[in-house]
Amino acid sequence: MYKILSPIGTEIEIPEFAGQNSTTFDMSDLHSAGRYYDEHGYMVVRHAVEPVLCDSLRAAFEETVKRYPGYIYRQATANPEKNRINEYGFVMNPLLNLQSLGDTRFATLKQLAVKVFASETIKAINREIFSEDGKLVQSMYFEGNSETWPHQDTYYLDSENIGAMAGCWYALEDIDAGAGRFFVVPRSHLIDMAKNGKNFDVAFNHDRYKELVRKILAVNQLEFRAPFLQKGDVLYWNAKTIHGSLRTTRPQFSRSSLTSHFIPLSHRFLQFQARIKPLSLREFEGMAFHCPKDMEKLSNRIVLGVETTFPKTFQMAKKLAIKALVK
Repeated sequence: MYKILSPIGTEIEIPEFAGQNSTTFDMSDLHSAGRYYDEHGYMVVRHAVEPVLCDSLRAAFEETVKRYPGYIYRQATANPEKNRINEYGFVMNPLLNLQSLGDTRFATLKQLAVKVFASETIKAINREIFSEDGKLVQSMYFEGNSETWPHQDTYYLDSENIGAMAGCWYALEDIDAGAGRFFVVPRSHLIDMAKNGKNFDVAFNHDRYKELVRKILAVNQLEFRAPFLQKGDVLYWNAKTIHGSLRTTRPQFSRSSLTSHFIPLSHRFLQFQARIKPLSLREFEGMAFHCPKDMEKLSNRIVLGVETTFPKTFQMAKKLAIKALVK
């Protein structure tokens, strides 16, 4: 086992190899996996994505995103940014919503990502969790191993039925223990926290929310788990399960991975625990995908131009709008 510090400074042990993992499941035992998910707030399913598809995705990212000098929307800020590449050649600002990428420059990457998200394997897991088909409301691509603070997704996005949304993390390579491993906090989906708004709003008091989560973890001495995921394995978690990524101790290793968020097909989408947000849906591979800021639309390309020309003004206007929404 590999020893590392948790986000609250405690020493934890995480597995270096698959044989050291806690409970995992194969596609042949999805019913048991679903029961485990309900009880623990997460589950690991082995061999859910074909390794050759994982390799093709990484190659497409290398050929398109890493060679692109322009702006792409990013996960951590939801703002358009140029690539930030570290000393090892890894892109450190993850992509947001691959399904919204333009076809002209990113067609191959987009098509491969959609093929993963809408595969029959992922559809089957969604049906086990939701008892109906799912629809994708957000996706991401990570290469570099940036640390992510502990949080519940429901603070930012969820189904209208709080806690019904599920996240999925896809390993596109074997993830080293020191490469900023994804972690979950078992059973934390049973914890209710302060809502997004007032003194904990995401626009101007985001740090207070982050500190609240850390305090809950410390006071309750909750467990951290960061399973070893091989290429093609996936980890599903509940929208209320506390999760994030650990600090990096071996920066020479990348953490190539996808993330997606699904809600039941019949549910509406809740944003910032404050409003039902209409979805801009497109169908790919027989699944409904929300495509915010779809770069195939001229109006969204114009907005991108405004955001990159007047970034500070646009970002402040966005913060004020969010504050008004979650007051």
